[in-house]
Amino acid sequence: MKKRNIAVMLLMCITMAGCSSAVSTRGAIGSAPGSVAVTDDDGVVKVYSEKEIEQHIKEVGEAYDGLYSYEYEYGLFGSRGNKGMVYMNNSVAMMTEAEACEDEAMDYAAVAGANSLGVMPDPGVPFDDVEWNTESYNNINESGFVSVASQPFSTFGADVDTATYSNFRRRVFENDGYGITDSAIRLEEMVNYFNYDYALPGDGEKFGVVTSLTDCPWNEDTMLLRVGIRAEDIKPEGGSNIVFLIDTSGSMFDSNKLPLAQDAFKLLQEQLGDEDTVSIVTYAGTSEVVLEGASGSDHKEIKRAIDSLEAGGSTNGEGGINKAYEIAEKYFIKGGNNRVILATDGDLNVGVSSESGLIELVKEKKETGVFLSCLGFGNGNYQDDKMEALADYGNGNYAFIDCSREAEKVLKDEIWSTLYTVAKDVKFQVEFNPAQVKGYRLLGYENRAMAAEDFADDKKDGGEVGSGQCVTVLYEVVTNDSAYELPGVESRYANEDAATANDSDEMLAVNIRYKEPDEDQSILKTYPVTMNDKQDTMDNDTSWAAGVAQFVMLLRGSDNAGSSSYEDIYDRLKNDPSVMTDDFKAEFLYMLKQVSDNG
Repeated sequence: MKKRNIAVMLLMCITMAGCSSAVSTRGAIGSAPGSVAVTDDDGVVKVYSEKEIEQHIKEVGEAYDGLYSYEYEYGLFGSRGNKGMVYMNNSVAMMTEAEACEDEAMDYAAVAGANSLGVMPDPGVPFDDVEWNTESYNNINESGFVSVASQPFSTFGADVDTATYSNFRRRVFENDGYGITDSAIRLEEMVNYFNYDYALPGDGEKFGVVTSLTDCPWNEDTMLLRVGIRAEDIKPEGGSNIVFLIDTSGSMFDSNKLPLAQDAFKLLQEQLGDEDTVSIVTYAGTSEVVLEGASGSDHKEIKRAIDSLEAGGSTNGEGGINKAYEIAEKYFIKGGNNRVILATDGDLNVGVSSESGLIELVKEKKETGVFLSCLGFGNGNYQDDKMEALADYGNGNYAFIDCSREAEKVLKDEIWSTLYTVAKDVKFQVEFNPAQVKGYRLLGYENRAMAAEDFADDKKDGGEVGSGQCVTVLYEVVTNDSAYELPGVESRYANEDAATANDSDEMLAVNIRYKEPDEDQSILKTYPVTMNDKQDTMDNDTSWAAGVAQFVMLLRGSDNAGSSSYEDIYDRLKNDPSVMTDDFKAEFLYMLKQVSDNG
């Protein structure tokens, strides 16, 4: 009972994550060893001892752990341990575990052959011990160092998705036995989950852009470059036309799927008003329009429609997507915010269900001017690869909802970041000067990589950035005077004196292209970085982003992790003042310690 009370009390006051925070985290390490001074918005300074910091991290972590236990115990996540639930003929049948195990004549082929998870239990294994895991992730091959002589341009699309982080957290706190593969951890999504203190853009600018250049904390022979952007923070004019597209197939029966999605959408609709329009489309074997063109202020009607949903049947995602776009086009608000929000575990089995087929479907649909956001739910059969592809090619973003607090974060605290795109097809291209730099490595963004020629090609997609959202990019940079050795290249045609004759002190230039949401022509902005920009110490934002990146490299067993260790990351990051005001950061350090202790 004590643990549950702690969870409820602490989670009521958890700080919003994003690009801004209610409490300023200006401050520095205090004068006493291990202490941290935090200055609030009223200028009041409070100094926390190392013991207080450690206690805060522990309490916040236990609160999140308690939240999971609380929601499981009271039915929100009732599927954990309920392995007596089986899918027969694409519908849900309930059996007690005793009934399942005692019925020696059970036709496992009949049960598992039609199982939407596609798993056939071994008849020799007790039913309660069967692991249902067909989760699917795209493979990630970590980027290595690149020679500037052969490849001076690094080009990729922006990414503001956060699904990896909450999916990883789910596995830490649930301890569900499914493990987590390297391909389930996208470094950029882990880094971009957190709040960074980036300045808002100036007048007439789309982004505020900051760069920092410091010594790399895990490799003494390289430098660390951080590029951070923050989008303008605005709300849509003319209102929002939103279609909730909800998977109600049999695979969504588990309590951490449809019931959690229902709670999430009820949170979202509470933020809408008279100028907004809400429709609800469901899909299982067929698609159904549950609510059409309702006023966003009609909260009772919307809630009744959400509460009426039940899970059962096969999964015709193609039919649901087509119907949702049809409804969205019918109520299209010119100059407004038009969006389909898909809630599913991604386990499609009727109609177009392959990743390539889904990509072609949403690429066609996005031409209507309606964007697509994806919310992932559940475990065991979760299809991350399909969800990411749908959001990427539907001009939207992608989050994973693992608990009620994440639903609150994504659909209440950060609603306009989630729902309103202020810049589409955002691309980065960093050009390195061979006179100053001999090599570099981009951390993350492996599945966002683009050819250098695609940067200026407006027909090539980039990423979408929502209102007030931040994007953080990290590079490990090898300067020409570094002892770090890189494979070299020789060119017959390069002018040997061309690079050395370049007297520019520029190390690199950060180029950003983006389009206005309703435009087809991109805008280019350029931000040079010189050796004079080098800082002697890392600022808090750079330190935090670097620490998360180091954590991911250790999780993935990266050859580039250098001197990184869980202990060093923890000891450095716990001295970030924002840990005492941003509970998502404290929660991360708690998880880091759990991973380290259980390593």
